[in-house]
Amino acid sequence: MTGPGHEEVPTEAPAEVLAFNRRLERDTLHLPKIYEVGPEAARQAREEGKSVFGPLVFSERAFERRATGQSGPLRFRVIPPSGRARGVFLHIHGGGWVLGGAHHHDPMLERLADATGLIVVSTYYRLAPEHPYPAGPDDCEAAALWLFRNAGECFGTELVAIGGESAGAHLAAVTCLRLRDRHGLSPFRAALLTYGAYDLRGTPSAREAGEGTLVLTTKVIRWFAEQFAGSRDLSDPDISPILADLHGMPPALFTVGGIDPLYDDSTFMCSRWRKAGNRAELAIWPEGIHAFDYFDNAYGRAARDRMHGFLNRTLG
Repeated sequence: MTGPGHEEVPTEAPAEVLAFNRRLERDTLHLPKIYEVGPEAARQAREEGKSVFGPLVFSERAFERRATGQSGPLRFRVIPPSGRARGVFLHIHGGGWVLGGAHHHDPMLERLADATGLIVVSTYYRLAPEHPYPAGPDDCEAAALWLFRNAGECFGTELVAIGGESAGAHLAAVTCLRLRDRHGLSPFRAALLTYGAYDLRGTPSAREAGEGTLVLTTKVIRWFAEQFAGSRDLSDPDISPILADLHGMPPALFTVGGIDPLYDDSTFMCSRWRKAGNRAELAIWPEGIHAFDYFDNAYGRAARDRMHGFLNRTLG
């Protein structure tokens, strides 16, 4: 499903996607769950290339920059495009608010930079459970504010777009809302919101997924939310942004796999986004698992091409 007049995603999953899902299911059958090994061991496995996502690959173009924001030190990973830059894209990584880092996404972000001409600035943020809510959202808000005020001087162009995956999509939506409500700012002209978690109370697809789904299961989703929000009220719009007043949000592309437990989060949030008067497109990829586009195969690259096209059309 896409917006009118835009390229279509497949209506059926290619055979290679089904084969990939079967291989991944076989290869991860006996891997321990994060709630069994804990955050520290899961983080170490990812850094050592022993997670489901394989070895880390780094861009030769990437460099890191530090700054001071309203809530303390900020750390960014920057990937410029190979050609002339026309704007800055703020990227927020996923990982259930517990895992991940800006350096985990270099190949994906390098392709985005080259396809769109945007300087990708991916922000680190404090992770739960060591730093529960509101630490992560506070850091992302501070990163966006710093870029809004300093991108021209530091990168030669302004902040124009935002995006993230999974928990990163949640934090991107929260960041848009915080900049509007706390600072009267709407700097983003486009947003990529990719298989995000927008209702931490649990949508039907998240509650009913069970333990047989790939990458993300019902129990893992609940565990991540507990680490992040603790005993906080999950109906707080700053925690579950699907419950917020969404007027004045940027044009957004919502992307989700057809068998992702967060399917309802994306489809419901897209409807809420539109209902508030914003432009929104929805791309559903049949038989796509959670984080399906992270894998370097034809399906993942096609989904990323769809996102790059959205940015190019929207930014003009």
